Amino acid sequence: MCMTKVFISGCAGFIGFHLSKYYLEKGFKVVGLDNLSRNGSEVNLDYLQKFENFLFCKENITNYDGLKTIFNLHGSFDLVIHQAAQVAVTTSVVNPRLDFETNILGTFNLLEATRNNSPKAVFQYASTNKVYGEMNSLKVHKKVDRYDYESLKNGIDEEFPIDFHSPYGCSKGSADQYVRDYNRIYGLKTMVLRQSCIYGTNQFGLEEQGWIAWFIIGAILEKKLSIYGDGYQARDVLWIDDLVQAYDKLYLNSEKTAGKIFNIGGGKDNVLSVNKLITYLKESKIIKLEPSKEDWRPGDQKIYISNISKIEKLTNWKPLIDPKTGVDKLIKWCQNNNQLFKIYN
Repeated sequence: MCMTKVFISGCAGFIGFHLSKYYLEKGFKVVGLDNLSRNGSEVNLDYLQKFENFLFCKENITNYDGLKTIFNLHGSFDLVIHQAAQVAVTTSVVNPRLDFETNILGTFNLLEATRNNSPKAVFQYASTNKVYGEMNSLKVHKKVDRYDYESLKNGIDEEFPIDFHSPYGCSKGSADQYVRDYNRIYGLKTMVLRQSCIYGTNQFGLEEQGWIAWFIIGAILEKKLSIYGDGYQARDVLWIDDLVQAYDKLYLNSEKTAGKIFNIGGGKDNVLSVNKLITYLKESKIIKLEPSKEDWRPGDQKIYISNISKIEKLTNWKPLIDPKTGVDKLIKWCQNNNQLFKIYN
């Protein structure tokens, strides 16, 4: 029996690392690609390279010839997971060309490599809730500890109109649609995962990306922490192991899930506000400096909650880790791995 072969772009990033680790532990052959440009990527790569069934390729997804060579040497793959991306809205505004080339051209290159070398593979693309834009038409109200939608009790579903704001929203949204169309035009078994706020171990968060991890790491290192707005803004949050299970269930049910778009997050039962996170940090006694209060930033959303009923119905997947349990697990991991955070000095 042939070993299942998986290709993962961005394998040393936060989500790519956990997906790589999961499939390596299952005994699959994993070929991972990364350009190692992110904080913490070399730490994650060192761990993955302990596995005999892991092969690493240092390459940029903007280089099609490099991708083609990798696929020619190591294909045909059963599963292609595309995680490599430029991930910050702020970076996309400062350097829109880099954002375009990484997120649109890079995705196109990987689609073409898959179409030409692994046409039977399942292709999973990590998209973002940012494709829905600012959603200014939705009315929100303030509850006891956070904002909420006035009318959408289950959150935003996949039929909500896409409305790209920022170069990042445009690039991820364009790639999102390319992935969808490669199923319709070429018959590739593609699927789009529009992810909400994902958090967990081995996440080297920054203020503009990975906010839960950033608040915890920043508190431990006694960095200046800022709350933009009133702190009642909230997101549905999803623990990384639950996300990995979502990817796997979508792969295993590809006869039902290929060609579809899925909103992936903690859903309405796993919503966390900035103020509630700060409360958890104070209860754990790791935060010593009170966060400063700053003005709202342009484009800041008061609330985003994913409606996850579509993936639940098709795959029987559901989140298992609630926000308090997840935050406590991440605090403990950060405390036990303090030596990894020298990159923040």
